[in-house]
Amino acid sequence: MPSKSDADHKPVAFDSHDHGRCVQSAAADVEAVCADLNLRLTPIRRRVLEILLEDHRALGAYDVLARLSAEGQPAHPPVAYRALEFLVNHGFAHKLERMNAFVACAQPGEDHRPVFLICSACNAVAEDAAAGVGAALGKAAGAVGFAIASTAIEAEGLCPGCRGNAPI
Repeated sequence: MPSKSDADHKPVAFDSHDHGRCVQSAAADVEAVCADLNLRLTPIRRRVLEILLEDHRALGAYDVLARLSAEGQPAHPPVAYRALEFLVNHGFAHKLERMNAFVACAQPGEDHRPVFLICSACNAVAEDAAAGVGAALGKAAGAVGFAIASTAIEAEGLCPGCRGNAPI
């Protein structure tokens, strides 16, 4: 899939938007990538993806497991972990290392190095392409002969909704 420019991608987690449409669009994007790459999006993998998409919040594996259990789905830790591993390995979700939690990818199927803006009050997460940050990091690494294999940039602060309720 071609990469969208920064201008085409704006993080929506903190903005008012049609969330139902957002979830449907992201799920359809993942289905299309799976079809293109001949990947198997099983019903449980799809449901785990939907759970991640339902909120723009970071969820731990046990949060996902609790949701599956409440819905009568198989609720064994390996089920959730395998589904999350599939989603992360194929770029449909990201693991937020600082929180040991997961969030659905805002740009599934695209080669990107996102920056995560994490609200410390409500756990809302916005994913931003922030290509300028990646370029600056790449330039700094190149200047010292370092080859970057992966990056995980996580910024913690307060989202607009929580900023109105708490001082910065």
